[in-house]
Amino acid sequence: MKRLTRWHVMGWVFLAVLLIFAVAPMIWMLITSFKSQFAALKYPPEFIPQNPNLEQYERLLSPKNDVGRQFLRYMLNSIFVSTATTIFGVAVAVPAAYAFARFKFPGRQALFFSVLFRNMFPAVVFLMPLFIMMRWMGLVNTYSSLIITYLTFGLPLSIWLLKGFYDNIPVELEQAARMDGCTRFQAFYMVVMPLSAPGIIATAIYSFITAWNEYVYALTFLNDDEKLTLPVGQQRFFTEYATNWPGLMAASFIMSVPVVVMFLVLQKYFVRALTEGAVKA
Repeated sequence: MKRLTRWHVMGWVFLAVLLIFAVAPMIWMLITSFKSQFAALKYPPEFIPQNPNLEQYERLLSPKNDVGRQFLRYMLNSIFVSTATTIFGVAVAVPAAYAFARFKFPGRQALFFSVLFRNMFPAVVFLMPLFIMMRWMGLVNTYSSLIITYLTFGLPLSIWLLKGFYDNIPVELEQAARMDGCTRFQAFYMVVMPLSAPGIIATAIYSFITAWNEYVYALTFLNDDEKLTLPVGQQRFFTEYATNWPGLMAASFIMSVPVVVMFLVLQKYFVRALTEGAVKA
């Protein structure tokens, strides 16, 4: 066994501190969701609820009451927008990244870096220009406005990740497939696509999480209560008049579950995409 040095100990301590900072808010959110409103506002706070209950979860997930129907509606809206953004994002990023990786054409490098140029600016800078453009196209208060906007923000990194994957796939594999009678599209579909599956999965994860958690554009583009996504609906529903802290924490925990589960299940693909995509630019 390797000798345990102080650098190992310091590394483990550092990782433990990071883990506490990452997990502690999630644990506190979960604990608060089991409390009553009175217990949630109690000082000093109860770290372990004396009378835990599932009232808030039953209220949120039951379609038999107005609260549950609204919450489930918001969740379905978020699922629809995030899934559509993911599908369209992958459908556009895959051929675009492949074109940048395999084809030689004038202005290729300049065009590739211009795609990444958008990520140099914070998303809020484009809020008013995009809103004016969506209003001109008649897309305000529609899901299409959000999907197009999320594609604008998600595609640059998605293309960059996938291009790194395609750069690391030997061209000789495609050439061999072409010699065996495949067309370029068949070689791409039957050879390149299976090898780039981790990158495609990572791109899908990134697109879904970005769309699922987005708040500012959903707040600006949507004004119909029936069309609100979960982040905006949650804010309006729980904090517009009086803050129901246990309900807010329960809703936040339910909202975080799909993203956490997806990332834990597909984590190895995401990490592999980041490391392989960084080899070449």
